Amino acid sequence: MATFTKYTDQLKELTEGWSKWDIALYVGAPIALGVAGLWFYSRGKHSSNEDDKGQGEGVSSENTLQKSLAKDSKTKEHQPQSRQDLAQAAKNKGNKFFKDGNYDEAIACYTEAIKTCPPDIKSDMSTFYQNRAAAFENQKKFENVIQDCTSALQLNSKYSKALARRSKAYEVLEKYREALEDITKACLIEGFQNSAYLQAADRVLKTLGKFKASEEYKTKKPTRPSEFYVENYLAGFVNDPVALNFTHIQNSTKFDELGVKIKPDYIGENGAVIQEKSSAFDRAKECLVKHEYDKIIGLCDEELKNEATSNHVSEALLLRGTMRLLQGVTNDALADLERAANMEQADKTLRATAFIRAGSLRIQRETSEEALAYFDKAEKLDPENSDVYHHHGQQLLQLEKIDEAIAKFDRSIKLSPNFPTSYVQKYYAIHRKAIVSENLSCLSDAKTGFEKTIEKFPDCSDALILYAQALSDQGKFEEAEKYFKKAQDVQPRNANNVVHRGLMMLQWDGKVDKTLELLNEALRIDPTCQYAYEIRGTIEVQRGNLPEAVKAFKKAIELSNSEGEMAHLFSLMEAAEVQVKVARDLNIQLPSSIVS
Repeated sequence: MATFTKYTDQLKELTEGWSKWDIALYVGAPIALGVAGLWFYSRGKHSSNEDDKGQGEGVSSENTLQKSLAKDSKTKEHQPQSRQDLAQAAKNKGNKFFKDGNYDEAIACYTEAIKTCPPDIKSDMSTFYQNRAAAFENQKKFENVIQDCTSALQLNSKYSKALARRSKAYEVLEKYREALEDITKACLIEGFQNSAYLQAADRVLKTLGKFKASEEYKTKKPTRPSEFYVENYLAGFVNDPVALNFTHIQNSTKFDELGVKIKPDYIGENGAVIQEKSSAFDRAKECLVKHEYDKIIGLCDEELKNEATSNHVSEALLLRGTMRLLQGVTNDALADLERAANMEQADKTLRATAFIRAGSLRIQRETSEEALAYFDKAEKLDPENSDVYHHHGQQLLQLEKIDEAIAKFDRSIKLSPNFPTSYVQKYYAIHRKAIVSENLSCLSDAKTGFEKTIEKFPDCSDALILYAQALSDQGKFEEAEKYFKKAQDVQPRNANNVVHRGLMMLQWDGKVDKTLELLNEALRIDPTCQYAYEIRGTIEVQRGNLPEAVKAFKKAIELSNSEGEMAHLFSLMEAAEVQVKVARDLNIQLPSSIVS
């Protein structure tokens, strides 16, 4: 699921014919297909005092070249050629070589033009450097491209084509931050009307986020998940063979402080209770019941040291992999889960559960086709397991494969009619379909489905939260607020619900104070709520408070549970920093676009 909230304001008028700009920031929800972190500006009127020499392609079109040659011919008839005329003639000759793919000759001509042209003719000089950079680019001499584009920009700081070309060269050389600064500046100069520049900016931003995340993730420490986070995750599985019926285990078996299982009916000759030491895996399960999550991985390690004699290898792998997943240690988690999934002698439901979780991790790494293949394997392995269809449907919904997702949720509901979350996800998918297709009948179906689900499962906070989000999407804020509050009453430890409510309040009246108050409340409930830090960072960007924004994004990165989440957060942080720097370079004042 994803919720996108748009806020608008205006920048001050700029000189040189610029009109006012609208500014908008799109905020991604946590489960998230998130969106970029760039600020998108638009303007109604675009004007510039630069002619084709400054804004056109580095190499002139054929018509322009013919006109230039005709002009040169006429000039020769009436007056001696000036140094500027000679330089233009050299450039035009270079353009012919460029068009024919003779880049060495083109470079020689552009070099002659640079040497010949009077240095005070800045517009021409910048074009010559930019043209030579284009030739170097075709020779893959990217350092030369950067040098010549830099020279062109020293002569014409708003030369968008030189910025875009230098950005591409920086990108090839893996200097992603520099590439992002250049392409962002080019987008801004062009009024965000150049689709090729926008696509390049999006690509560079995502690449930079992934690059930063890859470096950071190598040294990332495991996060300590909250009790609610673990419980809520496990509650999403009806048939988990390891976590299933832990309450029954806890009530029927007693353990002492050392993890020793006590059998009170087994009494020795002297009347003493004989104690039988449980396996490491049994103690790991008991820790899961007691919410002592930090002990589980160590106990699973102990169990797996003696694989040859252990009866719990597949179970220990599944449990350890699950806890590693929840701690954000995804490489190790994936290794455990894939190994458990491929153990042919293991229980089929255990293997299917492992495939589900491994597939979800693959989705986080943006290898969607590979991930979906894991769900297909799980379905073939355990076709009557509702968990497979429920989680497959969730991933399809995130990939906007809505009709396929609805079919999976229907299958899950048929197999487990008393599991409310599949109903909830189904009707949210129908709501998404209504929004995407603008189908009012789907909107009515989603509303009816949500209300019936809430009537059938009044204590299901997921139903209340997603219905509130659906109402918020439709601008029915007062009604949405009612359901957000009900969800909080039902599940007071759900910090993400508080964050969603805060976003809705911001969308409702545009005032930030109440939203920040709710974000603080979410962090009081759960200090590890990454989503609260992400939204706080986004809001601080909007308020122009970059130091606080960066601080919040860094905290969110520290708490992220996957490299994919981390990449998204790095993108937001880098975009914020670059926007401020570019605005300063271009002498633009960014506004505070949220009312305090």
